[in-house]
Amino acid sequence: MDEKQILLINDMAGYGKVATAAMLPILSYFGFPTYNLPTALVSNTLDYGKFNILETTDYIQGVFPVWKELGFTFDAIATGFIASERQAGIISNYCKEQSAGGTVIFVDPIMGDEGRLYNGVTPATIQSMREMAAVAHLIFPNYTEACYLTDTSYCAEGVSLAEGKALVDKLCALGSSSALITSIPVDSQMAVIGYNEATGQHFLLPYHEIPVRFPGTGDIFSAILIAHVLRGVPLKQSTRKAMDALTELITLNRDNADKYKGIPVEKYLHILGS
Repeated sequence: MDEKQILLINDMAGYGKVATAAMLPILSYFGFPTYNLPTALVSNTLDYGKFNILETTDYIQGVFPVWKELGFTFDAIATGFIASERQAGIISNYCKEQSAGGTVIFVDPIMGDEGRLYNGVTPATIQSMREMAAVAHLIFPNYTEACYLTDTSYCAEGVSLAEGKALVDKLCALGSSSALITSIPVDSQMAVIGYNEATGQHFLLPYHEIPVRFPGTGDIFSAILIAHVLRGVPLKQSTRKAMDALTELITLNRDNADKYKGIPVEKYLHILGS
């Protein structure tokens, strides 16, 4: 069992396997002691059209001094949904402080998809995610989020390989050591494109898109990716392992009646490997 301790800073849905509810069982299955700090409590996945949300910024502000006094530290921190600009400032400062002590920071800058921002995401939110990028060892936005973070025009048809590499480089210029862009059409083929600081190389990993949508698939990808990276698997291979596992999970669940609740990950942990 790998004893590296991971802190998840993400929202928690009461109904649905997304964000923390999807990531925690996966990372625990891989043997990592996993802790969580909710950025918001959400009644259910947003796909249902109605939801209630409680931002937890005041709670977070009170947690960090307690953890510091108790001497709690983490080998890795993975951030996801950030509820406000104020919250982003508090979290990014904590991540910067922890990073100075050797903590690895993973950032999933959740803001939008398919060329559009999610409801409630503002220019201040985008700036907040740039602050998170500045303290990241690895950032992995989707194509839409990468465009907003770098002030780059979104093209539904996608990009050329050269344009994809340039977009990754813009993400790294925000401060992140390494970067991935998920769900990006590169030369008319869906792919993940990335840059690994350890090797100084870009890489491209094409995939076949399954025409079905589940909320939380990005969180599942993140958890599997992080597990392999923390085990010392090179970034390119870790990314491919996460992509392949997610493809299998989607395939096995594509006929689920209620896709809005996400993929029931606990039922399929055995297919993730060990």
